[in-house]
Amino acid sequence: MATKINSKIVSFKVVKEEEPAAVVAKVEDAANAVVHMHEDVERPELLLGSTYKVKTPLSEHALYITINDIVLNHGTDHELRRPFEIFINSKSMDNFQWVVALTRVISAVFRKGGDSCFLVEELKAVFDPKGGYFKKGGKYMPSLVAEIGDAIESHMKMIGMIKEEGLDEHQQKLVDAKRAEYDAQQNRASDKEEAGEFPPGAQLCAKCSTQAVVMMDGCMTCLSCGDSKCG
Repeated sequence: MATKINSKIVSFKVVKEEEPAAVVAKVEDAANAVVHMHEDVERPELLLGSTYKVKTPLSEHALYITINDIVLNHGTDHELRRPFEIFINSKSMDNFQWVVALTRVISAVFRKGGDSCFLVEELKAVFDPKGGYFKKGGKYMPSLVAEIGDAIESHMKMIGMIKEEGLDEHQQKLVDAKRAEYDAQQNRASDKEEAGEFPPGAQLCAKCSTQAVVMMDGCMTCLSCGDSKCG
């Protein structure tokens, strides 16, 4: 009976007549091997995708960032969803050349395989010499490239490539208590605040890049991540 081997042959051995069962087992193991992302994985006809709308003060037109994912080992215990390609579209043609170049490079890195999460930090570390801007909710974006990196990070968190590092229960209670105390001191009713907004005059947090650092008990404290100069 002929057995088709779909994976690459990495080694071989001359088999003795008394060892046919062992050979069949090895062939079956090769056929059932877990497939990881690499540059030889062919693009299927259908890919799952998510589109993120990015509106910045740098342009009157929004950017639409679409990331398509490939599903590896579908229907098995080793099923993985990994980014395969990225497209960016906008009515504005101001940044057309470098946007096209950036999407092709990022897509190539996705298809290369391995841990592509480093792209997030690299993109978010790009600063615009003309200055950045604040997103809704007070998060600081140093550049449009960093905004693209932030969208990729959100997508990677959604598909499980990046684990959400939120505050633990104790830290969250502490932050909530500090914010409630500050609001009471400023006579600001919490039900009048919009979700995600922080007190006017709050400074930028060096840890989470959110404009949420206020003076509490003689110490600069972030109302978003809990970072404090007093430890």
